[in-house]
Amino acid sequence: MSERIAKPGLRWRWPRPPSREARDTLFMLALIAWTMAPHLPTLPLWVSLVSLGVLAWRARLAWTERPLPGRWSLVALVLLTGALTFWSERTLVGRQAGVTLLVVLMAAKTLELKARRDALVVFFLGFFLVLTNFLNSQSLLTAVGMTVSVWGWLTALTLAHMPAGTPPIRQAASLAAKATLWGAPVMVALFLLFPRLGPLWALPSDGARTGLSDQLQLGDVAKLATDDSIALRIRFTGAPQPANSLYFRGPVLTDYDGERWRASPGRPRPDLAEQALEARPLRYEMTLEPLQISWLPLPEFTVDKPVANPPLATLPAGPDNAGQWSLSAPLTQRVRLSGLALAQHPVRSLSDNARARLTALPPGKHPRSRAWAQQLRSQPALQGAAVAQLVEAVLQHVRQENFIYTLNPGTYKGDAVDEFWLDRRAGFCEHYAASFVVIMRAMGVPARIVTGYQGADRLLQDGQQVVRQSNAHAWAEVWQPEVGWLRVDPTAAVAPERVLQGQTLSAPPGLVLGAFDAVSPGLRQTLKRWAETLDNRWNVWVLSYGRDQQKQWLEQWGWGQVDTVSLLRLIVLIGATVGLLGALWAWRESRRQAPWQRLTQKILAELRAAGVPATSAQDPHTWAVALREQRGAAADAAIQALLDLHAQRYAPKNAHERSLNTTAWWRGFKQAMRAMPQPR
Repeated sequence: MSERIAKPGLRWRWPRPPSREARDTLFMLALIAWTMAPHLPTLPLWVSLVSLGVLAWRARLAWTERPLPGRWSLVALVLLTGALTFWSERTLVGRQAGVTLLVVLMAAKTLELKARRDALVVFFLGFFLVLTNFLNSQSLLTAVGMTVSVWGWLTALTLAHMPAGTPPIRQAASLAAKATLWGAPVMVALFLLFPRLGPLWALPSDGARTGLSDQLQLGDVAKLATDDSIALRIRFTGAPQPANSLYFRGPVLTDYDGERWRASPGRPRPDLAEQALEARPLRYEMTLEPLQISWLPLPEFTVDKPVANPPLATLPAGPDNAGQWSLSAPLTQRVRLSGLALAQHPVRSLSDNARARLTALPPGKHPRSRAWAQQLRSQPALQGAAVAQLVEAVLQHVRQENFIYTLNPGTYKGDAVDEFWLDRRAGFCEHYAASFVVIMRAMGVPARIVTGYQGADRLLQDGQQVVRQSNAHAWAEVWQPEVGWLRVDPTAAVAPERVLQGQTLSAPPGLVLGAFDAVSPGLRQTLKRWAETLDNRWNVWVLSYGRDQQKQWLEQWGWGQVDTVSLLRLIVLIGATVGLLGALWAWRESRRQAPWQRLTQKILAELRAAGVPATSAQDPHTWAVALREQRGAAADAAIQALLDLHAQRYAPKNAHERSLNTTAWWRGFKQAMRAMPQPR
């Protein structure tokens, strides 16, 4: 038989639980990572690498209970952070540079977390970091995430004030949640009553995605990414409007240098509003998101100045001759508008200078397309034809030559208009609108490009039609004598579903989103609409709560004059009332804890009067033993009363069926003490 030799093997051991200090440190590090996570996608990549690396380093030091790095290591880290910030932002001041420094130095501060003072500094930096997240977004999701962060920081602060023993994190979190709930009414009152201020920051802008712009260069975007974020919500008086009639007019591009189309705002024309009463305009209410452009995309054709809430100081008195509403500064806040829209452009005249400018083309540009337009115009059937007939002839070319509507046309090199119109025939709405305007100008017809939004979601949200950035569109307008400007949408000739039904092209869903559609078709869209509805209500009830809403709400409750002084007085009154109620609650709590102390003093007085040496540091059982030694069997009744009190106070809660009535007990104890015979 062969003898088996047992080799010593490695035995698995569970890692020992961390110490109280290590556990609290790891909890704080996880909280810091959660709070700074929303910032990381908006900051340079090195910020994520440095911050998360420092937090991981500090977590390893806490788990292994190793000493913290020396001061020179921290100095080197701070200098490196400052240098990288200046390299990426070109400055050390400003919002972006400040947030960058705050995120990295917040992580670096944990490397010198030694004394209680250092912990308090980290706590206050954490609360400040929570506030900075709202510089990037004020959405409902951000608010929920930062509420969790505040709860976590309050929990960490509670743990720091519980130095004895090893209290569980759950207990500290419960205390923090109770404190937050007690303070919630005060926070709600301050939100409703504090004087409203203007916007303190603006939201960042995006890059090459669907949306509005006051410039257009054909062929410089090879692939256009769809942006499904909401641009505006609108509700019309009466029934919702069909998708093919929903045109929201933004910048009108008239100036062309051969490469780029540009908008040119003109003088406001408030006199155009006089025609609104004759044309039976359509009334609407809309909520416009911060679009970061200096134009208002309003329903065609809004000629009367809409009512804005909050008021827009940059809103002109009326549209210009092109029907565009230009602002003196980009729109950086959410605004609610109500106005009137006409069915047709009210301008009926065109000056000679405007006609020359709207038929001009740069010399030497687009020779093939201009030759094609001249050839089309010279056909016998179009000799002396009206503008409408010329438009139909050009659109017929689009229908017959297999044009393709796509968001991925590739980059156009050379003359983009010639290549698109005569060769490749693939592009999105700006290709069709720009090329159509070039063809019409080549035939001597005044034409221009109009950008804005077209269409809306098929399903309503809270009774409103939702228009997204993916609904951004470009169409054309041509001038017909004695009629005025006519809207022509060349995209409808190749992709009628884009205009007639308001359907936009969208990128195919990824693996995760595709799984939702595989499980339940339409589930992803249902969840998306549900989330957007919640976000809209958050915008209306919370973010849009301004001076006008505050005034209306207070007037409904019978508050007369609403100004800053009266609001501050009301806040002081509420604060004094809350303080008084808190003092009464504290007095009541003290009265709840004081009865045992008062009862103890009365018991000691009776015992000392009977000659029994008793102190408040002793328990009732000790008092009973001393009383028996002093008075013997004559004190049996009083001794039994003391033993009952001892059992009631120190025995487990389930040891007695009913609690002891202290008033009746004191009456019986006092009678028993007075019934004892006096000692000789």
